[in-house]
Amino acid sequence: MDRSWQAKWIMDPQFSDVKPLDLFHKETEKSAQPQHRADLQNRHMLLRKTFVLSDTFTSAFLDISADDYYKLYVNDQFVGQGPAQGNYFHYFYNRYDISKYLQPGQNVIAVHVYYQGFVCRAFNSADHRQGMIAELFVDNDLVLKTDGTWKYRITEEYGQGELIGYRTQVLEHVDNRLKEPAWRRVEFDDSSWQPVWVHHADDHKLVWQPTPTLSVYEMKPERVEQLHGAQHYVIDFGQEITGQFHMFASGNSGDKIEIRCGEELNPDGVTVRYEMRCNCTYQEFWTLSGREEDELEFFDYKAFRYVEVIGKPDVKIDVERFSAIVRHFPFDEETCTFTSSHALLNQIWTICKNGVKYGTQENYVDCPSREKGQYLGDNTVITHAHGYLTGDLRMFKKALYDFALLSSRVCPGFVAVAPGHFMQEIADFSLQWPIQLLEYYRQSGDIEFLREMYPLAQALLQHFKQYERADGLLCQVTDKWNVVDWPEGMRDDYDVELSIPIGDTCHIVINAFYFGSRLAVQEIARHLHLPVEDLSDFRRAFQRTFFNPATQLFVDAEGSQHTSLHAVALPLLFDLFPRQAKSNAVDFIAKKGLQCGVYMAYFVLKALASAGAYQVVYDLITSDDTNAWSTMVKEGATTCFEAWSKELKWNTSLCHPWASAPIPILIEEIIGLRPAAPGWQAVQFTPHIPAELRDISIQFRVKTGVIRCTFTDGQPALELPDGVQLVQTT
Repeated sequence: MDRSWQAKWIMDPQFSDVKPLDLFHKETEKSAQPQHRADLQNRHMLLRKTFVLSDTFTSAFLDISADDYYKLYVNDQFVGQGPAQGNYFHYFYNRYDISKYLQPGQNVIAVHVYYQGFVCRAFNSADHRQGMIAELFVDNDLVLKTDGTWKYRITEEYGQGELIGYRTQVLEHVDNRLKEPAWRRVEFDDSSWQPVWVHHADDHKLVWQPTPTLSVYEMKPERVEQLHGAQHYVIDFGQEITGQFHMFASGNSGDKIEIRCGEELNPDGVTVRYEMRCNCTYQEFWTLSGREEDELEFFDYKAFRYVEVIGKPDVKIDVERFSAIVRHFPFDEETCTFTSSHALLNQIWTICKNGVKYGTQENYVDCPSREKGQYLGDNTVITHAHGYLTGDLRMFKKALYDFALLSSRVCPGFVAVAPGHFMQEIADFSLQWPIQLLEYYRQSGDIEFLREMYPLAQALLQHFKQYERADGLLCQVTDKWNVVDWPEGMRDDYDVELSIPIGDTCHIVINAFYFGSRLAVQEIARHLHLPVEDLSDFRRAFQRTFFNPATQLFVDAEGSQHTSLHAVALPLLFDLFPRQAKSNAVDFIAKKGLQCGVYMAYFVLKALASAGAYQVVYDLITSDDTNAWSTMVKEGATTCFEAWSKELKWNTSLCHPWASAPIPILIEEIIGLRPAAPGWQAVQFTPHIPAELRDISIQFRVKTGVIRCTFTDGQPALELPDGVQLVQTT
């Protein structure tokens, strides 16, 4: 759906005399980056265009995009919002069928455009590119386009609040005295509004957004409790969500209502912890207009469960209309369902599912609070879980392309965050991109995309090849840093000083991922019927450098005597252990438990499964240890956490989808369902159900249809899509 446009990009005239900034650079570049004009940050622009339609139209669609973000209304009805983050040279637009919103005679399109203006992970912003573009087609005829006849107004209604998170979000101290309450209606008088500035040489390269726009809907609270004062309430939505709090109130002009949002309650068990663990302070003030009734409409979204509302005694608050406007990638709860005879396992599944649900916005986010950014390493876990939970691989494919596109511009060795202008590079994350690409192909069977992306996977390996020493191992990767695991305290005393970038140390995690990445590219080459690299020399060098014959285990680094969980799990996963030492590796992991972060747990569990230790996999998923998903459940989680416990990280997010490993691990390793041919054209069924897990019922959608599986008293029953072959069962 990429096409030519007759519409023009229209902008706030304040941006007409500033040049776009080039913000793409290597993280290690020390040169000063261009500075953004402070007066053009946090800009809310309202735009309108009225038009007339005849009585005879049958269909209408609108194509629209904005930089950074829009909310679209037609005749005072909310239609949608977007676009997904994109780079100006590959910028997304959305298409809406708006037939049901239009009427014969006078109509209005009203758009709220927000430009944040800070370099961060949440918006692709701070480059002085602002504005919007739109075209309306009625019965396939272009009847309206953005041009100089559109009217705009900069609204100060949202104030200039504090910057929170990692420059992620500006708090909105909404002042309804400055609000145009009817600006989205046809009859609104916009004669005092100004004409927009038309950018005739705009450099946005528009492409159709391949993923659907967000689901946006209202949710009512589960509980509302009135506290000490007459107008003091705590609202509980029953679970962590992403979106905006919404309410109605009335009072005198200038009266203020305090709004506090949070993921949990304070130790008193009553009030809301709005100074959150995750480095966000969700405290905002709403100023009433004095009109008969005011509506609170926040623009940006938060991650929260609870809201505390504090008003003066004479303010009238409509308690019955408290709600949240929830937002996330479309998610049908019935697409993937799971129940079992193990109550804790059911709870673990639910918090992981919800973490993925609310952590998938226009792209996957590491958390929907502090960062709101798409991290490459996180995506190894999230994409795998999201594909099963939704049966929709479009976001997975887009994420792969996001990194490929930005990385080809910044570094062939890939960046850690994409899209966006926040330049961060993590070597062990980069090396996971080919692994993700191969997983996408297994799930989708999309051979053309695999063929298109293969040269970038080769270029990635070629980039890292420059850091090989004589025996082929990576050493002194000077342009990126190594995270190994996060937070630092979850590295199991990993015996390497992880400076940024890494120093002279030849260590095991980056070399294990280097080998795993090359294995993935090797398998991709086989699928494409291309020559395959011989990795035997690297395997021998790896074992010679890191294997300790005395313990029959690998060590953390050359010259080290320490063996961390990470130094065992990754080589086990990528088949780098000598055959006779694999059982020793399994025993080591079983004794250690999950002495790692929730992100690394995905690789630990997969490593155990690769060695046939399925009982240990199950035992670790359902463990009662501190480092286990049961801790999240005990601490009241409704979405999976950033760390095993609220207290194990200094700025823990309580919604972090990188902790969702149990979803794909249960499906593929315990229940034993996996694609036997790319795109699920055939299914392998090799269950490894523990004796204590008597009953399971699961269904999920894959490329070829719906798979249903039950175990009743340990006896399996499997239903596959029509035409799909079962190639193995045990």
